[in-house]
Amino acid sequence: MLRKQIVPNRSQVPVALPGEIQIANVATVQVTSEEAEHPIDHAFDQSRGPGATRWVADAPGEQSVTLLFDRPQTIRLIGIEVEELALSRTQELALSISADGGRTYRELVRQEFNFSPPGTSFERELWSVSADAVTHLRLDIKPDKGGRVGRATLTSFAVA
Repeated sequence: MLRKQIVPNRSQVPVALPGEIQIANVATVQVTSEEAEHPIDHAFDQSRGPGATRWVADAPGEQSVTLLFDRPQTIRLIGIEVEELALSRTQELALSISADGGRTYRELVRQEFNFSPPGTSFERELWSVSADAVTHLRLDIKPDKGGRVGRATLTSFAVA
């Protein structure tokens, strides 16, 4: 009899970031809206990859997710995942930090994710950043640069 093991495809296995910060232990999360079935908690629940839990905005249009750290943090990596199974759209993400309690922000990264389901429905990015004494980390999301009404989504948001 053949001995075998079924192992997941390595490209789909969620991996924790080296030195990942457990957001629930060190920050309060502010979000502009959330669907009851897809709360912001899902973006931080360690469920990653295609088919994972996700946050979905309850309202259309631009949204933001802000981490308010209990103590200033040093940030070196940001991992973002987004999955869109239904609509062709371009979601724009802008990551900004504050070192003065949220009074002013400095943009670190701006990127677009292009979705064209069923072929292109999942995006994963790892951004290297250099940010010390971060009090607030904000992710601004424009769900569809094409101007159509759409809702922002986020599968995972990891910080290290």
